[in-house]
Amino acid sequence: MRRVKLKLLVAGAVAAAVSAVALVALPASAETAAFTVTNSWSTGYQASVVVKNDTSSTLATWRVQLTLPSGTTVVNAWNTTTAASGSTYTFTPAGWNATIAAGASTEFGMIVDGTGRPTACTVNGAACGITTAPTTPAATTPTTVPTSPSARPTTASPTPSRTTTPTATPTSPPAGGTGTPVGINGQLRVCGVHLCNRYDRPIQLRGMSTHGLQWFANCYNNASLDALATDWRADLLRIAMYVQEGGYETDPPGFTARVDTLVDMAEARGMYALIDFHTLTPGDPNLNLDRAKTFFAAVSKRNAAKTNVIYEIANEPNGVSWAGIKSYAEQVIPVIRANDPDAVVIVGTRGWSSLGVSDGSGSAEVIANPVRASNIMYAFHFYAASHKDNYRAELEKASATLPMFVTEFGTVSANGGGAVDTASTSAWLDLLDRLKISYANWTYSDAGEGSAAFRAGTCAAGTYTGTGVLSESGTLLRNRIRTADDFPTS
Repeated sequence: MRRVKLKLLVAGAVAAAVSAVALVALPASAETAAFTVTNSWSTGYQASVVVKNDTSSTLATWRVQLTLPSGTTVVNAWNTTTAASGSTYTFTPAGWNATIAAGASTEFGMIVDGTGRPTACTVNGAACGITTAPTTPAATTPTTVPTSPSARPTTASPTPSRTTTPTATPTSPPAGGTGTPVGINGQLRVCGVHLCNRYDRPIQLRGMSTHGLQWFANCYNNASLDALATDWRADLLRIAMYVQEGGYETDPPGFTARVDTLVDMAEARGMYALIDFHTLTPGDPNLNLDRAKTFFAAVSKRNAAKTNVIYEIANEPNGVSWAGIKSYAEQVIPVIRANDPDAVVIVGTRGWSSLGVSDGSGSAEVIANPVRASNIMYAFHFYAASHKDNYRAELEKASATLPMFVTEFGTVSANGGGAVDTASTSAWLDLLDRLKISYANWTYSDAGEGSAAFRAGTCAAGTYTGTGVLSESGTLLRNRIRTADDFPTS
């Protein structure tokens, strides 16, 4: 996103807010934790633990201990650091979620092998509250334990779904099966200039992009992704992992783990996960080449067996030639292909992924000198209040020759703020629908800017469904995304 100064100001404001808080070590009785089974199958289950600070002071840290019966083990956990001693598991903060404000909460989750529920649970030494969802496996649950928070069975004849509004948001995510975007479309690939499903038919994915994980991690939890999958009926979650600005370069293992967790959470809800290596400053992706190779080697190896993963290898190249971008892509793509030969890879374009329009150029240079790789697409970004007819014309012209994917766009100005330009946004979305170009909107967060889908404070409050929590931009996008998908299956 072309908003370097604004991003730094946001980061500074967050840091200032944190430094102004007096951290108070609370007695054991000041916190509560609720353990809830959110999904179950014949040999295991998925669970969520919500740690809440019930006092008027800030909680500096937390520790949850669960004791499981013999034969039941935790095989995967997210948003937490886990240690085991015999049958007792100790969960502590992942780092970024240690502090809990007065009246607020944080959440972590796990996949459990075995059907036994905890026999003991404490939070900072005090007893937890334990509730469980019904344990009878649903007809579509897997027959073997998943290795990630997913329960995505395969089916021989999926049928389209999500054409009617659900009467209520479920307390657990859909199982990623027959009625979900991934369940219907399966492994995607590029055919001609289109993104195609397992039936070799062109499709369009519609979804949302996270904000920077280092700033808005509290916006991405089970409740918010349930809302995205079932209330918004989105097909896609773009995971924007900043490399600089307090992102990946500060903690490569930690940020890689957070990306993998969100991939799992999207998979569990039947959504595609677009892994975005969010380079912005410096604009030349070659300056992050070694980091990119390390990151994509890790995530492509870990997620190679999944059918819901798409890789975006450079967010918004700027101040660099197309030849430089192409060289970077031709070095990073083989790293991914070594582990995951089938996944779609998206290459950023010149001028903040504008096909060069923002640099006074255009798509002709890409058409004349394409990346030497198969199963790839090219990124295009726009901000509706700033980028209008000439940008739309260039994208339409390029889409006749190049497979295009709008991995990021906003309804406002290019700085992420200002008023929503409804007319220009509608013109853009109508064009993308007509051309079957997939898209992700910036941004599924409550950032204090016009592009944010949620009103300020939404993520701390923890309610994400309905229109009452949405900004003007969020309301517009939710209305467009939740209309019925057109996923041909024959």
